[in-house]
Amino acid sequence: MAANVLGDELQPCSTDPLTGFYRDGCCNTGGDDVGVHTVCSVMTEEFLEFSASVGNDLSTPQPAFGFAGLKPGDQWCLCAPRWQEALDRGQAPPVVLASTHMATLEYVTLDDLRAHAVDDGSKPAGD
Repeated sequence: MAANVLGDELQPCSTDPLTGFYRDGCCNTGGDDVGVHTVCSVMTEEFLEFSASVGNDLSTPQPAFGFAGLKPGDQWCLCAPRWQEALDRGQAPPVVLASTHMATLEYVTLDDLRAHAVDDGSKPAGD
């Protein structure tokens, strides 16, 4: 059982759009996930613009990869270092604590995650 940043069982982040490094709806990680896709985040227009500006366009559909593109309100497993970079630049999107993997704490403090949380970690914020 994978754990979230609060030490409880990791909850799903999103199945629509289907997220996660393993495309299992959860922000699971493993040795092959070099980007550490562990932060369940709620997309905002500001973050999507920021992400595109640093070379990761998450808004544009990529049909060849089965990716429809993200829009504000979608939940998505972000790379922990990218979330920290966004935080450092004042662009961090909201997070779902119950769905954010414990491995995130190697890159981001729990206090910073809590300051951007849309939940209290006791239950998923929803799909």
